Amino acid sequence: MTAGLWTNWLLPGVWITIQLTLYSAVFAAVVAFGIGMARTSRLWIVRFLTGFYVEVFRGTSALVLMFWLFFVMPLAFHYQLVPMWAAVLALGLTYGAYGSEIVRGAIAAVAPAQREAAIALSFTPAQRMRRVILPQAIPEMIPPFNNLLIELLKATALVSAVSVADITFAAQLSRLATGDSLQIYAIILVLYFVLAFVLTRLMRLLERRAKAGIGQAPVTSGKGPLLTRKLSARQETEQSSNTITAGGAQ
Repeated sequence: MTAGLWTNWLLPGVWITIQLTLYSAVFAAVVAFGIGMARTSRLWIVRFLTGFYVEVFRGTSALVLMFWLFFVMPLAFHYQLVPMWAAVLALGLTYGAYGSEIVRGAIAAVAPAQREAAIALSFTPAQRMRRVILPQAIPEMIPPFNNLLIELLKATALVSAVSVADITFAAQLSRLATGDSLQIYAIILVLYFVLAFVLTRLMRLLERRAKAGIGQAPVTSGKGPLLTRKLSARQETEQSSNTITAGGAQ
């Protein structure tokens, strides 16, 4: 490969892929938290609508949705999205549906004693979610969000189908220019691996800091997670009982 291929195609393609991943991840996180928390609502209509959203976007193809937004929507609604934002919207809606299940599961996994203690302290539902539930649920969301982020990074390769000049699109142009498929696609595999490795390291750092913020030590042994959860649940129950007792005494 020549220096011109790197400077004109591959390196700009890497930057486009990074932007796609970041924009889609932010949008998917907003969707995931909004839908995930709404799925815990007491109103059945809210749970039904958010559950319908999850089933639709989790059961459809991100590539077909991308085609629909880029090719069909201009014909149906006379509104044209640029390729980058059509890709971000399709990936964000799809992976936000997956992420909403992570959020819902992490919220449901918070010990009931924590909710009872917050109710005993006369917290409103919004205060319970913001001050008690989410601070404990977010550290448990990070490992599955890490996997989902890596899947999102790899899914950005789909955007080459709508002419977004990401790494895969640059690789196709480079292959057509040089005819060397082996070297070019081997380099692309390495580039994706490097990006995924960097994201994994950053997410693990974020996980350690999030757990340190609520007083959880990082797990180092194979039996650590189960033991940590058992001890944490027991301590939560004892602390909540003490809190409720103190409140009753007052």
